[in-house]
Amino acid sequence: MAFVPASDRARIVQAIKDVERRTSGEIVTVVAARASDYRFIALSWGAGLALAVPACVLLAWPAMPASALYLYQLAVFAAVEIVLLYRPLRLLLVPRSVKERRARQLAYTQFYAQGVHLTAGHTGILLFVAVAERHVEILADGGIDAKVGPDTWRGIVDRFVAAGRAGRVADGFVAAIAELGAPLARHFPAVKGDADELPDRFIEL
Repeated sequence: MAFVPASDRARIVQAIKDVERRTSGEIVTVVAARASDYRFIALSWGAGLALAVPACVLLAWPAMPASALYLYQLAVFAAVEIVLLYRPLRLLLVPRSVKERRARQLAYTQFYAQGVHLTAGHTGILLFVAVAERHVEILADGGIDAKVGPDTWRGIVDRFVAAGRAGRVADGFVAAIAELGAPLARHFPAVKGDADELPDRFIEL
């Protein structure tokens, strides 16, 4: 299921267009279903539990043959891998700090992949959401970041998260885009003949 229904994407794109009519800056929105598959978590848990098998089994059966012990280890490893194919369960086992790090890495990757850093005045802004990690980030290029403090971005993120928790995701996007547009319009107002340097679209990964 898409994070934002198709019927609401047009509203978000229109919000971007409305803002960019008032500024020479550019806004890009990217939503990722998840920042990573975290397959290493399944491998880590499988290997860790399999390595614990000998200590547990030999307490109950000290004379167990090495070949049987090996089969027990293999069975435990395989069982854990199968269970953790279920992605929601796998995500529960990922430390919050790891989720944050992966989400931030993807945000920075998308900042460059979508060309947010390529505007003439370095006035591009990325609004990035990683759904599974519940991570929202605003990355601004140097031109606008030099004029707007981090508290501004933090406040916009907090209000977006609150809207999402209330089930108003599309409204959250529209409001966040409008808020991003305010400092852009103030510091980098639209000029005659200004080109739309980046596509106005809602990007889902």
